[in-house]
Amino acid sequence: MHRRPALVALVLAVVLVGTLAVCLGIGSTLLDPLRALRGLLGLGPARDVLLVRELRLPRIEAAAAVGAALGLAGVLMQTLARNRLATPDTVGLNNGATAFAVASVIGVATSALPSAMALTGAATAAVLALALGGGAGRQGYRFLVVGLGIGAVFGAVTNLMLSRSAIDAAGAAYPWTVGSLSVATPTAVTLLELGLVACLPAAVLLGRALALLRFPDAVALGLGTRVGAVRTAVLVTSVVCAGLAVAVAGPLGTVALVAPEAARKLSGSTGVPVVSSALAGAVLTLLADLVGRAAFAPIELPAGLVTAVVGGPYLLWLLPTTRTRRLP
Repeated sequence: MHRRPALVALVLAVVLVGTLAVCLGIGSTLLDPLRALRGLLGLGPARDVLLVRELRLPRIEAAAAVGAALGLAGVLMQTLARNRLATPDTVGLNNGATAFAVASVIGVATSALPSAMALTGAATAAVLALALGGGAGRQGYRFLVVGLGIGAVFGAVTNLMLSRSAIDAAGAAYPWTVGSLSVATPTAVTLLELGLVACLPAAVLLGRALALLRFPDAVALGLGTRVGAVRTAVLVTSVVCAGLAVAVAGPLGTVALVAPEAARKLSGSTGVPVVSSALAGAVLTLLADLVGRAAFAPIELPAGLVTAVVGGPYLLWLLPTTRTRRLP
C-alpha cells in the first residue's frame, strides 16, 4: 500500500465524518454539534432525537451512500475507457437507469421496484454502448460518443413517458429526473448499501488490474492481466453502483466526474484511487444536499441541480483539455 493514497483516504474519511456532523446540525432548526451528537445517540430531548434520528439521519445516510456509489462508478468507468469524460452520466448508464425507474414509478409496462428497474436500465445502456462502440478499451472515444447518443435516446424516452402519463403519475416521477434525495426510500437505500458492501471491496481487490488497464492491451496482457475478465468485472461493478444510486435519488450529475478527479489529484498518479473516489463522492453529495436544503430555505433545491451548477463549469473546462490530459 502506498503511503500518500492511504493518507488521502484517511483525511477524506475524517472530512466525511465532519461533514456528516455539520449536516446533522443544519436545517430548519439549527443544532450545535453537542446537541446533534446527543440526539444521534438518543440522549437529548425527545424533539432533538426525533429531528436527528428520524428526519435528518436517513436522508444523510442516503446522500452519503449515493455519493460513494457514484464516485466509485465514475473512477471505474474512467479507468475502463481511459478517458476522464467517461462516467455513468456521459455513457448513458444514468439515463438508462432513470428511464427504467421512471417507467416503474408511473406504471408504464411494469410495476416492479424502481431499484430493480434502475439496475436493468443501467445494464441495458452499458450493453448497448459496448456493443455499438466496439468495447471500452482501444475504442474509448467511440465508446464515449456512442454512450452520449444512447443517453440522449433514453432521456427522450423518459420525457415521452412523462408527457404521456397522468399528471399525478408524472409529478410522482419528476424528482427521479432531476436528482433529489427527497424520493429516497428505506428499501432502496438498504439495497444500495448492500451493493456498496459488495462492490467496494471488489473494486479494491481489482486495484492492480485496474491500474494496468490504463496501458495498452498488449502491455496489460504481457503483465499477466486477464483483460476481458477484468473489464467485465469493472463494468458489472459500475452498473450496479450507478443503477442502485439512481434508484435512490435519480441522476445526480457530475458527481461521478468531479469526485474521481479530486481523488486523483490528491492521491497522485500511483494506482487507481478507488476508496478516495468513493469518499470524495460522499462528501460532495452531502454538501450538495446541504446547500439545496439550507441555502434558500424554506424552498428546497434538488441536489442534482446543485451538483449540475457546480460541476457544469468544471466540465466545460475539462472538455477542451481532455486530449492532453489523459489518465496518468
